[in-house]
Amino acid sequence: MGLKQICPKKCNFAAKLNIYRMDFTGKIIAVLPAKGGVAKSTGNEWKAQEYVIENHDQYPRKMCFEVFGADKIDQFNIQLGEEMTVSFDIDANQWQDRWFNRIRAWKVERSSAPQPFTDNTAAPAGMPNYSAAPNIMSNDAKDDLPF
Repeated sequence: MGLKQICPKKCNFAAKLNIYRMDFTGKIIAVLPAKGGVAKSTGNEWKAQEYVIENHDQYPRKMCFEVFGADKIDQFNIQLGEEMTVSFDIDANQWQDRWFNRIRAWKVERSSAPQPFTDNTAAPAGMPNYSAAPNIMSNDAKDDLPF
């Protein structure tokens, strides 16, 4: 499927590429209280819970997302401190002439936290294991540097 088929009118190139999948990977840093109520239009009960996730970039970003439905909240069972990738959709709602964005998770995948290397930890397979002390050449060794 070409880009013109995805977005026939002129639109942001980045938005075209992210239409089908939006993910955020990081650590859960807050679990907010669950909210619930009864829908006015249908009379059905509803439940939602919000979480805050922070990524591990040089300048960390945070995202507050919502899980809607008691069944999804129980299925995902998101806990404080967990490392995960959250797949989500974004939508907007209008209330009293104001617009609000809603970030709603539809899938979560747990992952292991990246562990920093210490002197007592071996590097993963395929990665060189450098010692803390540099290997300094003796004065007898030929130095081929021009300066």
